[in-house]
Amino acid sequence: MFSIIIPTWNNLPYLQLAVDSIRRHSAQPQEVLVHVNDGSDGTLDWVRAQGLQHTHSPANVGICLAFNEVASRASARYFVYLNDDMVVSPGWDERLLRRIQALPTELFMVSGTMVEPLASGNACVVVRDFGDTVDAFREADLLRALPGLVREDWAGATWPPTVVHRDRWFRVGGYASEFSPGMSSDNDFAMKLWHAGCRHFIGVGDALVYHFQCKSTGKVVKNDGRRQFLAKWGMGQRTFDRHFLRRGAPLPAGDGRVPEPIDAPALRWALRKDRLKRTLRG
Repeated sequence: MFSIIIPTWNNLPYLQLAVDSIRRHSAQPQEVLVHVNDGSDGTLDWVRAQGLQHTHSPANVGICLAFNEVASRASARYFVYLNDDMVVSPGWDERLLRRIQALPTELFMVSGTMVEPLASGNACVVVRDFGDTVDAFREADLLRALPGLVREDWAGATWPPTVVHRDRWFRVGGYASEFSPGMSSDNDFAMKLWHAGCRHFIGVGDALVYHFQCKSTGKVVKNDGRRQFLAKWGMGQRTFDRHFLRRGAPLPAGDGRVPEPIDAPALRWALRKDRLKRTLRG
């Protein structure tokens, strides 16, 4: 059911752990595809030896171009974007699929819930430290603790591990290359889905993945994604997340569809500030 797509950039120990966890912890066999950026650390040789579907670029092209390129080889109904510094938990795929199959539409963005070692102010994350590197990772402790880490489903999913229907991915054009190497590309993709009519942005509270935090993005020279988002859409990411996606809020009753934004003073004021920022920044 899933084509799991992993862009990677010279992060071999984390990629090996991610792929190993998919193989051991998925309820069903899943298709794994990798885009190898550079790969001079042995990643390209390892991916080939594993027989994984893959594409390759000699230099780092970032997440957007990488995902779009390798997605053209994916065959499953649903695309899953997984970071190479994530470890999936047992039955993660079954829980995501169960939530997807309960939806009345194929126009959705469904995400698992990250468990991270350090607090970052992200209301959608479960904070518990099971190690911040491969060598320090305490998987046995994580597996024992999983039942106590489950949370309620939440609204506003945009980041990995995300699942979208393959048809919807291609219809809205995938990740936008102007956001390379990738900061805010997931928000931009969510906005494209919103304009296509998507109102199901669902975080699944029992589909848990452990995230080592920035073992990939921490190495890259980042684009100013927030500024690009504001220039492209005329509103800031924070406005979109808070007033449209309702990020981090309890999932609405029923099928989880987020309601239309409320034309209230708070939204009008946020949009007014965004327009001013856009004007001042040119």
